[in-house]
Amino acid sequence: MIYLSGKKIECSENIGVMLSFNVGKQSMQGHSLFAADNGCYASPEKYSNNGFLSWLNKLNRKACLFAVAPDIVGNAERTRERAYPMLPRIRELGFKAALVAQDGELSDLINWGELDAIFIGGSTEWKLSQAAGDIVAAAKREKKWVHMGRVNSFKRMRLAAALGCDSVDGTYLAFEPDNRKGKIKEWINQLQKQPLLRMV
Repeated sequence: MIYLSGKKIECSENIGVMLSFNVGKQSMQGHSLFAADNGCYASPEKYSNNGFLSWLNKLNRKACLFAVAPDIVGNAERTRERAYPMLPRIRELGFKAALVAQDGELSDLINWGELDAIFIGGSTEWKLSQAAGDIVAAAKREKKWVHMGRVNSFKRMRLAAALGCDSVDGTYLAFEPDNRKGKIKEWINQLQKQPLLRMV
């Protein structure tokens, strides 16, 4: 399991950074482990396709786990309309392209050949639903990377691991990062020491 923080930290084997387009002040250089988010959740009014691609083009492709195509929070249909034209453009820049699964998404409706990763987003209720679990299971069958957003407790991280997620992100390190980084490492170590029965 890899944990990605929205706050700049010193990266380690399992802890990295979630960089976000047009969201706050983040250092774009020196990250050995990160993913690139579109910023649509926090600042949807600031997003543009060309701006996002220009921003991506300044990042280190080799260190980037995935880059997230634009989405519409809580709406799978509108997310598909917005994301699918961008997935090949993200890939053309040399990044692994991620689709955000939002409320209402179904595994059968996902064009698996057009993406490299699935980002489990949406409302908390939907994120914890059977539909989201089915998408994670389908993604693993398709050998895609799976990420879950807004994970800020060991309970939620353990659930993500049980579903089969490869990485998560959250704001847990935004406060007292030096102290809480040790806690994140402890959570990850517990997951590695205690094999989980997959829930899907």
